[in-house]
Amino acid sequence: MFSLQTIFGKGDKFYGLLEQSAEAARESAKALHDLVTQADHAPIMAAFAAARSREKALAAQISEGLVNSFVTALDREDIEALNTALYKIPKSVEKFAERYEIVAGRLQGMDFGQRTLVLARSTDVVAQMIGELRRGLRIDPVKKLQDRLQSLESEGDRMLLAPYRTLYLESNDAMRAMLAKDLFELLEKAIDKCRDVGNIVYSIVLKNS
Repeated sequence: MFSLQTIFGKGDKFYGLLEQSAEAARESAKALHDLVTQADHAPIMAAFAAARSREKALAAQISEGLVNSFVTALDREDIEALNTALYKIPKSVEKFAERYEIVAGRLQGMDFGQRTLVLARSTDVVAQMIGELRRGLRIDPVKKLQDRLQSLESEGDRMLLAPYRTLYLESNDAMRAMLAKDLFELLEKAIDKCRDVGNIVYSIVLKNS
């Protein structure tokens, strides 16, 4: 049966790197929720920078580990896909945060808190799915987590559609509507990145169960 421990030899180090990568994604999503719900942004932006720096270092370590380990092409493809997908979550979150910092003054009264909470919950599920990799690729718990992730994605889609009526039909500020739409779409993309990680984990389990 396929095992990350087989791929990486000593195993635990690389399980840990993937789990730390998922944790960095979770921390960045939590920081984003804090950013849109708290007034003092300075320490939160510092937390983003720290999470992104850590994620970059972890991604590099995993890539280096693949180079220095004997793996089949298929196994390498799985791990590279997982590493890349995890890397993109905090990257997407950071992009939202940078734009939000610039335009927040134009978007007062716009509620991003509930939507960023969906993202944070999605990263929680991602971290749990990554944690399942060291537990023997059990299909039942991974399937339950995958279902939960899809449910959160659907919830996020519904919540992202809800403000559009107000923005386009009831607002006379076209610039405000456009800025808000851009941020909502960035949130949607970040949630999609969580889905991508879940799909990769689930496909690995299916192929090797």
